[in-house]
Amino acid sequence: MSDQNYQELVKKVTMYLDNELSESAERDLLLEIKSNPSYLKVLSQEKNFREFIKSKIHRRKPSPALIQSIKEKIRVTTV
Repeated sequence: MSDQNYQELVKKVTMYLDNELSESAERDLLLEIKSNPSYLKVLSQEKNFREFIKSKIHRRKPSPALIQSIKEKIRVTTV
């Protein structure tokens, strides 16, 4: 698979996982994946990466001072 084809596949898979594909484009992608094991591998890698991020990477909560500062700036610009 050429680099350009690979990048296009990753883009389609990303859009699929983000629910951004039309029904027909989603069907076409799933048919492509079904017929080509290397495409299935790309889908699995993307799913696993997303799952890793969700489960292993923890976001820090913003400090109360930062939240208050943002609220004050929003009030100032809307008045």
